[in-house]
Amino acid sequence: MKKSKINSNTLLLIITIVLFVVMYGAGCAVYSNKGFTHLQTLLNIFITNAGLICVAAGMTCVMLTGGIDISVGSCVAMYCMFLAVGMQAKEDGGWGMSSPVLMLLVLIIGIVFGSVQGYLIAYLDIQPFIVSMAGLFFGRGMTAVISNQQVDIQEPLFKAISQLRIYMPFGIGAYVNKKGKLMVPYISVGVVVALLVVVVIYLMLKYTKFGRSIYAIGGNQQSATLMGLNVKKVKFMTYILSGFLTAIGGICFCLNTMNGNTQQAIGLEMDAISSAVIGGTLLTGGVGNVIGTLFGVMINGTISSLVKTNGKLDSSWPNVITAILLCFFILLQAVFAKMKEAKK
Repeated sequence: MKKSKINSNTLLLIITIVLFVVMYGAGCAVYSNKGFTHLQTLLNIFITNAGLICVAAGMTCVMLTGGIDISVGSCVAMYCMFLAVGMQAKEDGGWGMSSPVLMLLVLIIGIVFGSVQGYLIAYLDIQPFIVSMAGLFFGRGMTAVISNQQVDIQEPLFKAISQLRIYMPFGIGAYVNKKGKLMVPYISVGVVVALLVVVVIYLMLKYTKFGRSIYAIGGNQQSATLMGLNVKKVKFMTYILSGFLTAIGGICFCLNTMNGNTQQAIGLEMDAISSAVIGGTLLTGGVGNVIGTLFGVMINGTISSLVKTNGKLDSSWPNVITAILLCFFILLQAVFAKMKEAKK
């Protein structure tokens, strides 16, 4: 059993981490003259993808149960528009509300949204893809209902949080730029939130009864039922958790973009799913790790960063490379599944 666990879970995680190190190392070697070796380049990947990290962490939990949620991208867009219009002054057509109240409301909406989807999937046995597809259309439609224009955020407190820089202690990774100015690497508030989410979800999955139940249900739902686990309740709670994390991701995403528009976060659900799969989460459930998902996000972010640094490649190349990696990891998962069956 121990050997099987290493093959299916730990080995996939190791492959993901090694792939990230190799890709980023190659970028440092090829684009060292363009600043790719600077610590800030790595931190920028975290800053840009802070919202995606939170969403992908929730997606990992859902996929571990054998489910899926394709509504997360449209929900993130809806939350961004909700925040943007909510903070806009009443004389400009907004609601004139404060950012703390709006962020709290977004979290509540995320929990409610996850509860509705979770109830339909867990208790009414409707296919997750169908339910989340309805959620996708609802979220994208509500985004346009709130406003069909791009709304920029100017609210002072939210703007201050967005612009807050948390510098590396002791000047780690500092360098002098071409203008002779000392540049100290920094991260944003969104990155801190995203990393806290990863740590909490990792500990929850590994050390709590709820986390172990998620793995058990994804591994074999019938066995989980025979073990006395309340399968429907666990699934229901998992979708609530995903909805909550998507709301947190929406806030982090909005802190990065500082606006709301109907075209926001298109394809984010695919980015979250691909990050989880590249990170070693099985599409059939039962195997996966949120740390692997974090590195999956970083791999996708590194691909985009390499293409941008090159400057000559088409912007569609990240999608092509991600598709190739997805096929590679799905094939790996299939091989591990066959090996596991053979041992039985």
